[in-house]
Amino acid sequence: MPNFFTDFIGSFTTKKSQSVLGIDIGSSSIKIVQLSRKNGHAVLETYGELALGPYSGKNIGEATSLTVDKISEAVADMLKEKEVNITTKICGVAIPFSSSLMAVIEMPSMSPKQLESMIPLEARKYIPVPISEVALDWYIIPQDKNIDVDPNEKPAPQKVEVLVVALHNDTIIRYKDIVSKNMLEASFFEIEIFSTMRSILDQELTPVLIIDMGATSTKLYIVERGILRSSHMINRGSQSITDELSKSFGISITDAEYLKREKGLQGEIKGIKVADVITLTLNYIFSESNRVVLAYQKKYNKNVSKVVLVGGGSALKGVVDIAKVNFQTDVVPGDPFGKVIAPAFLEKTLKETGPEFAVAVGVALRRLQEMD
Repeated sequence: MPNFFTDFIGSFTTKKSQSVLGIDIGSSSIKIVQLSRKNGHAVLETYGELALGPYSGKNIGEATSLTVDKISEAVADMLKEKEVNITTKICGVAIPFSSSLMAVIEMPSMSPKQLESMIPLEARKYIPVPISEVALDWYIIPQDKNIDVDPNEKPAPQKVEVLVVALHNDTIIRYKDIVSKNMLEASFFEIEIFSTMRSILDQELTPVLIIDMGATSTKLYIVERGILRSSHMINRGSQSITDELSKSFGISITDAEYLKREKGLQGEIKGIKVADVITLTLNYIFSESNRVVLAYQKKYNKNVSKVVLVGGGSALKGVVDIAKVNFQTDVVPGDPFGKVIAPAFLEKTLKETGPEFAVAVGVALRRLQEMD
């Protein structure tokens, strides 16, 4: 049985109402959150994280590429783990951003019916597979009414921005298979960014940058008024930090992962500061993030007002301080558990663990809303 490695895993409440699960299947771990509704509030019942590395002969923290059967086995182990004490099969499931394709495209202003027929044709320019092989969805981004227009200028032809989202049919089949093998009752599959937005954002009116630091990659999202406006992926993540520590100090991947999790940017080994090794990867990620921010600011003439860090890599001790040096704006860790009621004695633990569970909490919150 692979190891669990959250700071605390357990059941906090007795079953007062129907419970729901939010399931986040990442490349290095599975995260599950169980919520229920009490007096109109979301209540945290239990949560847990299971490392996937051991299911493919790798170490805890290492990214994997598992078959459906292996992932199903891991989910089954998680569901029956006594320490987590999951009591429901009702759930929603997050799909990784890397398994989707998103693009903001510009279209002439036309009726919804015309857009419905035109968008699949336009989307072909952005989707590298036949449209028949994907599930396509789209959303018209509301126009900004605050933009000043020069009355002396000739009005430009009206256009609208449309967020197009595509999921390959094979991806949907894969996740349906995982759900079926575990007899879960999943009412939806949601791309992880929308889960994250739900769990960590409130009513921000100005653009916010979300940096989701996963094991193999870092996802960047710019969200404005609750709408995803820009997305980008960097091919470095928390595993890159582990690899650098292992090479620099001549230690095993297991020891490097432990060093990263327990010490963060503190201390030194063989006269080399741990922070100097870790910041090589972090500075690259934050430099790329700044490039995305500057491109957005140039295109829309708006400043990003806040940076929110989520994902496993954001749990690294000292990462927020490094980020603050790189960005000329407010930087905060995501706090998804801030939207649920939990025992007071867990407050510190949940704040530290929270950024890793942003997706799972967001999925559970949506499933809970469906139950109302």
